[in-house]
Amino acid sequence: MHIRPAQPSDFPAMWPIFQAVVASGSTYVFAPDTGRDDAFAYWFGPGVVAHVAEDEGGGIVGMYKLIANQRDLGSHVANASFMISPAHAGHGVGRQLGLHCLREAARAGYRAMQFNFVVSTNTAAVALWQKLGFAIVGTLPKAFRHSKLGYVDAYVMHRFLDDIEA
Repeated sequence: MHIRPAQPSDFPAMWPIFQAVVASGSTYVFAPDTGRDDAFAYWFGPGVVAHVAEDEGGGIVGMYKLIANQRDLGSHVANASFMISPAHAGHGVGRQLGLHCLREAARAGYRAMQFNFVVSTNTAAVALWQKLGFAIVGTLPKAFRHSKLGYVDAYVMHRFLDDIEA
């Protein structure tokens, strides 16, 4: 697998992944019918640094975006979002993207990374982030309207980056 900076010309391959991930209504706050323009702005808007993971054949199988969690006096903490093609879930793509993202965040000078909204029932993501050093630092009660389970909690997860080699 190869991870590289995303280009706007990658969006036609990223769009089906975005659609598949949000269609389930189980991990992201986006409505299943979120439009292409909104999705493009999410991945390529101002201040966003996006990367894609390619398989051996050069096909895009996942992506992440790295941004400052807050502006100005909170800009030393990074935030990131990840999407993996459902066909490639469970094959280590998320882990490799997560490790790459942590290194890129450290390289960019961020001191920590915070995920503001990890759906509690997304147990694979919660477990991955915990394995990569994140702690649950807050619970947002019934903050996510899951398509099948109704209202479920969301977690705020955090880790410092002082042990990440930039």
